[in-house]
Amino acid sequence: MKAVWCVFLLCTVYLLLWPVSIEPVAWQAPVNKGFEGKFAQNTRLSELTLVDMGTDYGPEDFALNQNGTVATSSHSGAILLKKKGEGTFSPWVNTGGRPLGIEYDNKGNLVVADAHLGLLKINTSGEVSVLVDGVNKTPVVYADDVDIAQNGNIYFTDATTKFPAMDYGGTLSASLLEIFEHKGNGRLIEYNPDTGNSVILMDKLVFANGVAVSHDEQSILVNETGKYRVLRYWLVGPNKGQVDVLIDNLPGFPDNISRAENGSYYIGLASPRSAPVDMLSDKPFIRKIVQRLPGFMRPQGQPYGHLVKISEIGEIEESWQDPTGAFPFVTGAIKTKEGLYVSSLTAQKVGLLR
Repeated sequence: MKAVWCVFLLCTVYLLLWPVSIEPVAWQAPVNKGFEGKFAQNTRLSELTLVDMGTDYGPEDFALNQNGTVATSSHSGAILLKKKGEGTFSPWVNTGGRPLGIEYDNKGNLVVADAHLGLLKINTSGEVSVLVDGVNKTPVVYADDVDIAQNGNIYFTDATTKFPAMDYGGTLSASLLEIFEHKGNGRLIEYNPDTGNSVILMDKLVFANGVAVSHDEQSILVNETGKYRVLRYWLVGPNKGQVDVLIDNLPGFPDNISRAENGSYYIGLASPRSAPVDMLSDKPFIRKIVQRLPGFMRPQGQPYGHLVKISEIGEIEESWQDPTGAFPFVTGAIKTKEGLYVSSLTAQKVGLLR
C-alpha cells in the first residue's frame, strides 16, 4: 500500500510541478457553431483527383508561374514542379529545411517561407539564397506563408517566435505548442527587396499563418490560426496601420489563404476545432497539466478535409469537405486552367478538383 501511495504522490507532483515549455494564458474561445449553415457537412472534397508527387508528401502550398508551371513544397525540403502538359510533380530543388508557403515574383524567382531557414529566394537556375533570417535583432524561427505585392514588396508570417519548428519536433508539434499556450508569439513582416529592410507590421498573433495581399492591394489578410479568424491589416488609406477582423469563429483552424477569382479567397481549414482546447481556453493551469500528459493523451488535430472560399467582405461562398479525412489537413488551394489544386499537411499526393 505504501508503494501505491508513493507512486500516486510522484505522479501528482509530476503533473503539478514538472517544467513544460508553455506558459498558458487565459482567453475565451467563441462558441463553436460547428458544421451548420453554410458550413453544413458535405462530401464535395471527396471528388478530388490525386496527382502523384513521387516519394514526397505533404504538399503544403502552391505557386503558379507565367509558363503554367505549378510548384509545391514538401516535407522532405524539396520544391516540386509540374510543368504545363505534365501529369506528375517532380523534384526541382531542396532547400535543406522545411519549405511551407511559396510564391513567384515578377522575375520568375520562387520566394519561399521556410520554417527552418527563414525567407528564401530560389532563382530560375535553382540557386537558393536567404532573404530574411531575422528582423529587429530577433531571429525568424518559423517562417510560414508568403505573398508578394505588385510593387515587389514581400509579406510573410513568422508563426511563432517562441517555438522554432526545428527545435520542437517539426512544424505541427511547434504549432500545437503555440496554440495551446495562446500568448501570441506570431508576427507579420514586410520585406522590401529594393532596400533589404524588414519591418514588423503585426505581432502578438496566436500562430500567424496564411498571408495574402488583397486584390486591390490596399491591405494584407492574415490567418490567426489559434483564434479561428482572418485579420486584415490596412496598408494605405484612412485606416493605414490598423487591423480589423475579416471573418472569425471559423469551425476549424485556418491555415493558408490565397486569392481566388472575382475578388474572393481560398482558405484551408487544417482541422476541425478541438472541444477540449475550447473548453480549457480560460483554464491555463489545467492546460499546463494537460501538457505534461503523454502526447497521445493531449488534444490533436483531426483528419478532416475542409476548404472554404470567402468573399472580399468575409462572407462564405463555398465549402468543400471530406468528413472521412481521406485527404486530410487541407492547407489551401490555387486555381489553374486544369482546375483547383488543393494542398495538405500530410497527404501523399496533390489534390485536384476539376
